[in-house]
Amino acid sequence: MVTVFSRLRAVLAALLLGSLVAGCGVNTIPTLDEQVKGSWSEVQNQYQRRAELIPNLVETVKGFAAQERETLTAVVEARAKATSINVNTDQLSDPAAIERFQQAQEQLSGALGRLLAVTENYPELKSNQNFLALQSQLEGTENRIAVARRDYIQTVQTYNTEVRTFPGRLWAWIYGAEPKAAFATSEQNQTAPKVQF
Repeated sequence: MVTVFSRLRAVLAALLLGSLVAGCGVNTIPTLDEQVKGSWSEVQNQYQRRAELIPNLVETVKGFAAQERETLTAVVEARAKATSINVNTDQLSDPAAIERFQQAQEQLSGALGRLLAVTENYPELKSNQNFLALQSQLEGTENRIAVARRDYIQTVQTYNTEVRTFPGRLWAWIYGAEPKAAFATSEQNQTAPKVQF
């Protein structure tokens, strides 16, 4: 009887110890870190998709609006700059790297906005099937970028909460984990545009 009781006590002690170790959060930070990296990869994937659509869009517009060279050049230059600034997963704790990346992407968004505004002056371009298809793909990509950025922001928020609260703070100190940088909107995006009729 004593042997059965001591075995039962040993099994219960092992289960209790196992649940304490499993619930201590030792795996939480690496898991959340991988989620942040995965979310960042999706952000980059969507920006890359946009960058790949731009040359086709520029070529289509160029055929119809040759006199808009300045706008087309601005788009091409902004695309080149945006694709030259890369942030790898090791730099996600560096707010300056995220800021540089975001500024380059915002410049490209502004140049694309000017290009699409110029196309309003060309009714034959607006009815061109290639242009309409590219414009639709670009709009879809912009929506995907917004979703990918939102998901990245949420995963960073979860990660940062974990490394700043107990017991995650203890594990963060042991791992040397630092909070990750999230996207922040620029000052110009925080003011409503003025509409005049």
